[in-house]
Amino acid sequence: MSSEQQHFPCVLAFDLGASSGRAFVGEIISERLGDPSGAGADNGSSSVRKLNIIEVHRFPNVPVQIGGHLYWDTPMLLREIKTGIRKAFQAGYRPESCAIDTWGVDFGLLDRNGELLGIPYHYRDRQTEGMVEEVSALVGPERLFRESGLQFMPFNTLYQLYAMRKAGSPKLDLAETLLLTPDLLSYFLTGRRVCEFTMATTTGLFDPGRGAWNATLMEELGIPSAILPDPVPPGTEIGELTAEVCAELGVPPIKIIAAASHDTESAAAAVPADSPTFAYLVSGTWSLLGTQMAKPLLTSEVLERQFSNEGGVDGTYHLLKNIMGLWILQECKRKWEQDGEVYSFAELVLLAEQAEPLRTLIDPDDLRFMNPVDMPEEIRAYCRETGQPVPESPGAFARCILESLALRYRQVLEQAEELTGLRFAGLHMVGGGIQNELLCRFTAEAIGRRVWAGPVEASAIGNLLVQLRTGGWLKDLQEGLALVKASFPLRIYEPESEESQSAWAAAYERFERLGRSMKC
Repeated sequence: MSSEQQHFPCVLAFDLGASSGRAFVGEIISERLGDPSGAGADNGSSSVRKLNIIEVHRFPNVPVQIGGHLYWDTPMLLREIKTGIRKAFQAGYRPESCAIDTWGVDFGLLDRNGELLGIPYHYRDRQTEGMVEEVSALVGPERLFRESGLQFMPFNTLYQLYAMRKAGSPKLDLAETLLLTPDLLSYFLTGRRVCEFTMATTTGLFDPGRGAWNATLMEELGIPSAILPDPVPPGTEIGELTAEVCAELGVPPIKIIAAASHDTESAAAAVPADSPTFAYLVSGTWSLLGTQMAKPLLTSEVLERQFSNEGGVDGTYHLLKNIMGLWILQECKRKWEQDGEVYSFAELVLLAEQAEPLRTLIDPDDLRFMNPVDMPEEIRAYCRETGQPVPESPGAFARCILESLALRYRQVLEQAEELTGLRFAGLHMVGGGIQNELLCRFTAEAIGRRVWAGPVEASAIGNLLVQLRTGGWLKDLQEGLALVKASFPLRIYEPESEESQSAWAAAYERFERLGRSMKC
C-alpha cells in the first residue's frame, strides 16, 4: 500500500497541570492511501485527515513554600513556556499560533504599571480554610450557588480573594487587573490583558444566569470588581508575541490565542463521543466527571449534590463535579519517598493488583485529604475512625485509593443522571490518569458499564482544535472530533463476571454507608 502525506500549517499548545507542563505541536496530516493492489492513486485511492501531535517540551511544575504560604513558581512557568516556543522552532516547526491551558481558579494581580504584585498563591494554600463557611454565612448558600453555579470548594477564586481581604492584604488595594493563570502567562508574552470565558466560570465571581461578573457580590465582600476584564470566548486572538519576547527567543511573531483555557474544558472539547449525550471523566491529579449542557443547571438539587456549572466551548456549560483524584496516591508516593521507600507508579499499580480486593475504602473527597502533611497517616486515621482494616503496605494503600476512586465515580455518575434525567451508556475517560489501566478496569467494574479510555493528552488536543478552528483549518469542532477519532484509538473496558459485579455492588453499599456515617 502506498502512502503519501501532505502537511498543513501547525499550531502550538501548552498544557499545564498541577504537577507538570507539556508543549505539543499539532498539525493536520492528509494521508493518501493507495489501492491495496498497488495500482496507485488513480485506482480508488482515498485521503484520510488526521491530527498529528508531537511533544516538544516537558517540565515539572513544583509549588514553592515560602513562610506560611504555598505559591506557584510563576517565573519558572513563563521561562519553560518560552523554552517550549524556542524548541518548537528549533525542531523545524513554524507554528501559526500558540495557546495555554491550565488548572482553574488561581490568578495574579497587576498594578497600574502592569507589574506583577507578588507571587500567585497555590490553590492548596491554607489561607482559605474556613472561608467557605464564613462566606456562606454572610451571603447565604442558596444565593451563593444561584449566582455562581459552583460547588463550594475552598480554593475557588472568590474564597482566595475574600481571605486576602480579611487578612488585610495590600495587594488588593494596589491591584488594577486580576488575570487568571493562563491569561497571566499570555499577558507576559503579548502585553495584552484578557479574561477567557471558561476560566472566568471557575472563579465563583461570574454569574452564569446573567452571563456577567457579579459586581454586587464582590462589593459586599470587599473585593474590587473593576479589576476583572470582560470575558472573551474560546478562540479569541489575544495578540502576538511582543518584540522583546521575539528578540529574546530568536523567533518571528506568532499569534497567541485564548483557547478553552481551563484544562478541563479543553479536555471536554476533545472527548470522541458518538452521541451528543455522554458523560466524561478527566482523570489526573484531580478527577472531573461531567456532561455537556446547553445552559447552566441552577436547581436546588444541584446545590444539594454540590455540582458545578462551568463554561465550555461555544457558550456551552458543563455540569460537573470535582473529585480528589490521583492526588491522594501521588502524595502517598511522595511521603514514602521522603521515608526512603521509592516506588514508580507502575510498581504501585502492580502491587495494588496483588493486594486483597475491596478490603478498605475511603471517601476521596473528605477534605482531610486536601493537603495533609502525611497522606498515608491521614488514610490510617480515617480507617481507624470508620472501623476498617488499616492498610499495611504500599500495595494495600494503592488498591484502597484506586477502588475508592472508582466507587466515587459511580456515585457521581449516578447523581449526574438524577440531576439531568439522562441515562449514559458508559463513561468516557480521558487525560493522563487513563494510563493507569487498573483504575480504568476498576471504574468499569464499579459503574457496571463500558468505559472508553482515550485520548491521554485530551487537554492539549482540545487546545489544538480550538486554535485550528480559529485559524480556519477546521470549520467547526465536530470536524475536529472526527480528526480525534481517526487519530487516537480508544481502549474499551467492560465489566467482568457476575460474581465480580456482585462484589463491587456490595462494596458500593459499604462505600455509601461510609459517606453517611462520616457526615453524622
